[in-house]
This record gives sequence, C-alpha cells and structure tokens, in this order.
Amino acid sequence: MRVLRLSLIVLLAFLISVSIAWASEDRVNKSISGLVWSTGKEGGLFGKSHSEEPVDLNDNDELDGGFSSLDGMLQWAIGHSDPAKLKDAAKSMQRLSDDELKQRQIEIQDLMEKLRMPSDAELMKVAIDDLNNISISLEDRLRALEELLVLVEPIDNANDLNKLGGVAAVISQLDNLDLDVRKLAAWVIGKASQNNPVVQNQVLELRTLAKLMKMVRSDVVEEATKALYAVSALIRNNFDGQKIFYAEAGDLMLKDILSNSTFDIRLRRKCVSLVGDLAECQLENTDKSELPFFSDHSFLKAIVDLALSDDLELQEKSLATIKILLQLRTTDASTFKDSCALDNALEKMRMQLRQLMEEEDQREYAMDVEILRREVELIFYKKLENGL
Repeated sequence: MRVLRLSLIVLLAFLISVSIAWASEDRVNKSISGLVWSTGKEGGLFGKSHSEEPVDLNDNDELDGGFSSLDGMLQWAIGHSDPAKLKDAAKSMQRLSDDELKQRQIEIQDLMEKLRMPSDAELMKVAIDDLNNISISLEDRLRALEELLVLVEPIDNANDLNKLGGVAAVISQLDNLDLDVRKLAAWVIGKASQNNPVVQNQVLELRTLAKLMKMVRSDVVEEATKALYAVSALIRNNFDGQKIFYAEAGDLMLKDILSNSTFDIRLRRKCVSLVGDLAECQLENTDKSELPFFSDHSFLKAIVDLALSDDLELQEKSLATIKILLQLRTTDASTFKDSCALDNALEKMRMQLRQLMEEEDQREYAMDVEILRREVELIFYKKLENGL
C-alpha cells in the first residue's frame, strides 16, 4: 500500500512541477469556451474584459476540458513524464514518513481542486449570479454580460440559459439605466435566440419583444441596431413571434425606418434583411397565411426605393429582398410596376452598376450585384408576362 501511495504522490508531484512551469510562462486556466475561471468579484470570468484582450477560442491544447478526476490527472502526468526524473523523485519520496506522505497528499488534493476546470454551465451560473446582484459594480455587470455573450453561442449552452435563471436575468437588464448594459443585454438575447426556437419561445413568453421594439427607436444607433438584431433573431422562422411583431405594429416600425432617410444606414440595412428573412420564411411555409404588409404598396415601394441607394450593400440587400417578395403568391408584378416603378429602378441600377464596374476597387462587388439585379429582372418580367 505504501508503494502505491508513493507512486501516486510521485506522479502528482511531477504534475505540480509542470503546473508551476505553466504558471511561470503566464499560462491561464480556460474552460472549453476559452474563459478564465474566476468569480465576478475577483474580476470576472475573463480576469479582465475580453474587449480589452480578446480570448483565443482556438487555443485549447492541453488545457482543453481540464482534469475532471484524479485518474485523468494521473494519465496526463504519465503521458508527459520523464522516467528518469520520476525515478529520482521516487527515491526522495521513499525517505518521507507516513505523516509527511499524508500531508503531501493533502497539498496535492488542494492543488487538484485549483486546477479543476469549471464547466460552461458553472461559468454561466457565476455570470448570472453577478447580474442578479444589485450591489455589483457597473464594470462587473458589463463583464458578466460579455461573458454570457460568448457562452450562449453554442446551442446547448443557450438551451441551458433558462434552466439557470439566465433568460429572466438578462431580460431584466433591458431596463438598466446604463446604455451599454441595455445594448449588451439585447445582444445576448439575440445571440441565444438565433435559430433556436426553444430560447425564442422562452423570451417571447416573458413579453420581451415589445420592449426590444421600443429600443429600436432609440436615438443611439448602437442600441437600436442591437435591439433590432434581437428582434430579428426572435421572430425569424417563428410564426408566434411574427404574430406578436405584427400585433405590436412591427410593420409600421419597419416602414418608418425603410422610408425615412434620417435613420442610420446600418439600421436600414438590418431592416431590409429582416423583411427578406420574413418573406423567405413565408416562401418556405406556403400553408401559413402571409403577413399583410407583404402586399402593402407603400411598404413595397420603400424597399424598391432603397435599391437605388448610393450604398452598394444596402442596394444588394434590397435586391435580394425584392427577389424573394416577387416569388410570394400575394405579391403582384403589376403592383411592383405601377406603384413601385420597379422596371425604371432596375434600369437605373443597371446604369449605376456599369459605372461602378469601371472602378477597380468596386468592380468585383458591383459585378455580383449586377448578377443579382438580372435575376430580379428575369423573375419580375416573367411574372408580369404571365399576368401574376
């Protein structure tokens, strides 16, 4: 028995020396998501905000997953040991008394606890607890939201968010007086809800959509765009969410932003993309009744007008959305011609794009947009010719 205990201690002692070497090289403990393990009170899971020093999510190497058991630690130690050094260490260990061996075991056990990597769920729980702590500093509150923004990206982690009380905790931050807190909270909601019906429904049940839609009207562009990102993530491919969106006058909100040039170009791009997403969802679910604003003439005209924008990215997004709208059964080609003057718009775009293709730095992008323009033109005139 004493020989076995000596062997264990020799291996773990070797592990201690390697761990110390790691520390001397400024290595830090990371979870599988790349987050540093410490509490919010100790400066956050990152140690400091990842906005100051980005976390390399690909740098997992030996630290990936951590040591979940004594056996795992021993196996790692064996695989990274030098037999000659182990033999020398064993000789020195043989001179220890039973009491000294017992003390060394306690020390190694303490070290093993410190080296244990927390799971992503544990990291999320720490961040959520920080959000629920009313006395925490603004810096730590922001750090907790930044950590959750990274942690909820994997769908399994996003699905755990509500189980840990995180959905309600993050939503509550939308009422915070600090702009950056509200912005980050909306971003986390959007990230967790992206293509995730489980989280979408959890957020919708807490009547969060109306609050986010109000934030879209913010005078601060960053807050408005993050809120619109969250709105888009919540209603994409979610018909219950789309019904709430329409009931909350979401169509009027979109029309206002699309038709009003005073809104920031970034917000208008996101609005056009959202309309395209909604139309595509409708196209893929023909058994569902179409949202009324898809046949609203003034709404369609606002999108066609944006296709003539000087901003090439906005022009491209508008064309992509028009292409999908033309394929819906409720949209009429004659409406696009008579009320939206799509035929004239397509010709003007052709002339604009021809000029841009003469500029070396714009040529490739302009050629891609021109291909899209031709596709729209083909669908439009074919539908017009068939009287649809």
